[in-house]
Amino acid sequence: MTLFRALTVMLTCALPLAAVAQETLPDQIPELAPDLQPDMVPAPEQPLDLEEPPQMALDEAQVVFLGEQHDNPGHHARQAELVAELQPVALVFEMLTAEQAARVTPDLRGDAAALAEALGWADSGWPDFAMYHPIFTAAPEAVIYGAQMPREEARAVRDASPAEVFGQSAGFYGLDQPLPPEQQAAREELQRAAHCDALPPDMLPMMVNIQRLRDARLAEVALEAWAEHGGPVVVITGNGHARADWGAPALLRFAAPEVSVAALGQGETGRGAPEGRFDALEESAPVDRGDPCAEFEAPEGN
Repeated sequence: MTLFRALTVMLTCALPLAAVAQETLPDQIPELAPDLQPDMVPAPEQPLDLEEPPQMALDEAQVVFLGEQHDNPGHHARQAELVAELQPVALVFEMLTAEQAARVTPDLRGDAAALAEALGWADSGWPDFAMYHPIFTAAPEAVIYGAQMPREEARAVRDASPAEVFGQSAGFYGLDQPLPPEQQAAREELQRAAHCDALPPDMLPMMVNIQRLRDARLAEVALEAWAEHGGPVVVITGNGHARADWGAPALLRFAAPEVSVAALGQGETGRGAPEGRFDALEESAPVDRGDPCAEFEAPEGN
């Protein structure tokens, strides 16, 4: 079985997206690789080793991750500009489930209010849909995919390993392997800071596992979109998932090294670049968020 066929089968089984029979795939999509060899996936007991790739221009990649800080309108405006330039054949949204993505019909796409209502956006917890709608219209023919992992599914890692929660294709994305100790520690520190020291230390490994699951889901759906439609595919997601060193782009390369990937990180003027490595970095005017830790109350003794 070729890696292309293995991935197609795995992805179709793992996600509730509409599957496209392999016989109907576009002629221009190349085979990913010769037969999958056992040594292409490191043994589970070995720490996950993600190689540092060379930088890639956004307009040369087959899959492009466009990062954001979710509440920054400048980041979304830039995403819409880049989508208009790249004209992807598919758009993958971290903010949508597969079921929500299926609701995006051509007649709704141009009507922001109607589309937001169809998606149930007001109850989703994501920022104002007015910031996201121009991305949908920037490439009106692009197929929409949803890569959101429901919170309940992600939190299943309380009682199971990431590989068990993710399912059959977990090994393609390194979920059957532990992280290198230094990366695990760095990720736990990021989770601690992101939650303003409000999490007990024993919860931090679970939060890292949830992040890994969401990274893997983004990579999996992006690869499915590429396998079904060719490229370019654009992924709209937060900076943390878009980082090229250990986020979804790294896991996609791990699963399918023949697919070229690029990632944009977006920061805010005067506040530094987002954490991690990206192929391109840009910045927009900052958003006044006040004290992001004001709503957290650290447990006594923390």
